[in-house]
Amino acid sequence: MTKLPLGLSAAVLVFGWVLAALPVHAAEAAAGSDVFKSECAECHSIREGRNKKGPSLFGIVGRKAATLPDYSYSDALRGRNDWVWTPEKLRSYLSQPARQADPGTKMKYDGLTDAKDLDDLISYLGTLH
Repeated sequence: MTKLPLGLSAAVLVFGWVLAALPVHAAEAAAGSDVFKSECAECHSIREGRNKKGPSLFGIVGRKAATLPDYSYSDALRGRNDWVWTPEKLRSYLSQPARQADPGTKMKYDGLTDAKDLDDLISYLGTLH
């Protein structure tokens, strides 16, 4: 059995601690696809340029709110000039009732309270480019 140099041993130990400190559930885009189908697909499409009751969510992560040219957004959302759909903003918005997250919105959604489902959904939305 070979011994690792002290510096390498310490690095391996620190790396192990970092891995152990990660959340038990890493976000999984594949699982997020299932969450999308059960929570979002009735009103939203993932196809670029295909809106339903709600706007297409294709390319949503990183997009400024209310900017699809072929969708009629609520005045409330159009007034959110500073909103960009980052993972953090999506987490905040989707984890509570839509009317609480954005008073005056047209969206009817009670919020997604399961943290793993929310992480998976956001991970999935991030793959839509």
